[in-house]
Amino acid sequence: MKNKYNKTITACFIAYIVQAIVNNFVPLLFLTFQRSYHIPLAQITMLVTFNFGVQLLVDLLSIGFVDKIGYKKAMVAAHVFSVTGLLLLTILPEVLPSAFAGILISVMIYAIGGGLLEVLVSPVVEACPSDNKEKAMSMLHSFYCWGHVGVVLLSTMFFFLFGIENWKIMAVIWAVIPLMNALVFCKVPVPSLIEEGEQGLNLKELFHMKIFWILLLMMVCAGASEQAVSQWASTFAEKGLGISKAAGDLAGPMAFAVLMGTSRAFYGKYGDRIQLERFMSVSCILCIVSYLGISLSPVPVFSLISCAVCGLSVGIMWPGTFSKAAKALPKGGTAMFALLALGGDLGCSGGPTLVGTVSSLAGENLKMGIFAAVIFPLLLLIGILLCKSEKGRKASL
Repeated sequence: MKNKYNKTITACFIAYIVQAIVNNFVPLLFLTFQRSYHIPLAQITMLVTFNFGVQLLVDLLSIGFVDKIGYKKAMVAAHVFSVTGLLLLTILPEVLPSAFAGILISVMIYAIGGGLLEVLVSPVVEACPSDNKEKAMSMLHSFYCWGHVGVVLLSTMFFFLFGIENWKIMAVIWAVIPLMNALVFCKVPVPSLIEEGEQGLNLKELFHMKIFWILLLMMVCAGASEQAVSQWASTFAEKGLGISKAAGDLAGPMAFAVLMGTSRAFYGKYGDRIQLERFMSVSCILCIVSYLGISLSPVPVFSLISCAVCGLSVGIMWPGTFSKAAKALPKGGTAMFALLALGGDLGCSGGPTLVGTVSSLAGENLKMGIFAAVIFPLLLLIGILLCKSEKGRKASL
């Protein structure tokens, strides 16, 4: 039975690489778009907000249609949207009167795919039979990190060898991955999180559960803890050490992504020997320490090392919260996973926003912004303790 789903789990791992492609390839082309199509930088920067905004909307809307059409069709559709968006990116800016409108439409289409993957992939892996679901979930989420690293490194290498003007070829190359994975999902079995004949919890039922609100808060804090530093790591590297943009990207966000992936892969391999709750608690404490190291250390190199350590500390937060939710609310179904994805994406947006806002109020002092963001890992740690308390209360009833 387990062997039957091995290919499904592998396809889910590749699906997270697809999500890394749709989230991280286009930002590498921002300056190229600005130069080639004469698009103002203010419009270019809207693309990131628009991408995640569409994904948030899909997270919310998916509650109403995923169970109706089934996980298999929804998963294939997610990959088709991703392929279509990447391919249209090479066509629409050239044929539409407004190049920016062409890019925006392309981003919207692949963002629909990315939003669906956010909702679908984790519950599919959770539904597949495995010896240790926490291990599988952590390994799954590590593939997003490796995807992120791969997109940046391979794209940068391609641009160096063949020129940035040939970016359309790279876009087509990246589109091959979701295309092939869509064909795989057409063939492999895709289990549902809820047994046949049963029904998952609806929104009203979820909203009346205290444990759900704790888990939702944890997801917001997991996303915020991850992105609050990740989004500003490159700036830290450039300003703190005075190195080039390319070197700053490698020393900042690349090191962050590698260590975050390492943390997830480590738990994915040894999770059967480590209690998830304890690993998450230690990670939260390490995250708080890294935030304090970034914001309070007078030594720039130590601040940069703290950025990398932060990547190591946040690795388990997102997949660990998903695993805790699946165990605490086994009948949560699509609605629960969609809302948790929504909460995580809100955190991914809110964390960097808080850092930027506080930094501006403090006279462009980025360290003060990072210091304010320590609230996120602190709240996540409190959430873990509340979950433990709630579990103990239920066990005593």
